[in-house]
Amino acid sequence: MPRLRSVGFGDRLTLVEHLDELRTRIIVSIATFTVAFGVCIWQDERVLEIANGPLPAGIEPTTLGPAEPFTTTILLAVFAALVVALPMILYQAYAFVLPALTAHERGVLLPLLLLAPLLFLGGVAFAYAVVTPAALDFLLAFNAGEFDVQLRAREYYGFLAMTLFAIGILFQVPIAILGVTRLGIVTPEQLAANRRYAILAIAILAMLLPGTDPVTMLISMAPLVVLFELSILLARALGRRDGDAPPEAGPH
Repeated sequence: MPRLRSVGFGDRLTLVEHLDELRTRIIVSIATFTVAFGVCIWQDERVLEIANGPLPAGIEPTTLGPAEPFTTTILLAVFAALVVALPMILYQAYAFVLPALTAHERGVLLPLLLLAPLLFLGGVAFAYAVVTPAALDFLLAFNAGEFDVQLRAREYYGFLAMTLFAIGILFQVPIAILGVTRLGIVTPEQLAANRRYAILAIAILAMLLPGTDPVTMLISMAPLVVLFELSILLARALGRRDGDAPPEAGPH
């Protein structure tokens, strides 16, 4: 496998060299995921214990077939490995794309992109500790007296994975806001003036989360609205980029 090297904006690479670099970064990402998957399989009981953490007391996942405990454990290990390997996978993706940007664009976006894995993991942690337990308490208790409530393992772990990933992705909102403001596409003042539309968009995104009830929707919205407001404050604090020319005044 060829050694990864830093590629500058002015470097001229052939198509073969670009494909070779892409192949190498894909191999590194796959290797990282494979190692993470091996660790998760090795510690499968611990992974299952963590995944069952948000469940209400007295409820355990149920399997219905002889092979389901094995296949469900494998699927859960894949999800856990993706969470563990994601920072490296994102880094490899960013490192491949950044040379295509100018020095100015790279200087603006690189600090923001480095925050992406941290924000994703923060969203996953919030979904695991707050959103998922609240959703399960509501959904499993809804008309519980009319049903023999049982929880199939595969469906529960799929619900958990989709919720964690969806909220982790939604926590990328600050990167998008800081990116468009630092690149001069919009101003913090324009974002603040259209705050109501941003909150409406956040509500729609929260409503689209898997299995989300109204209570959980509001819980999911709360940190996103806070992140939106903090992003506007941070964009204002950063101010205009150094070297930017002030906007030309219009005719009087």
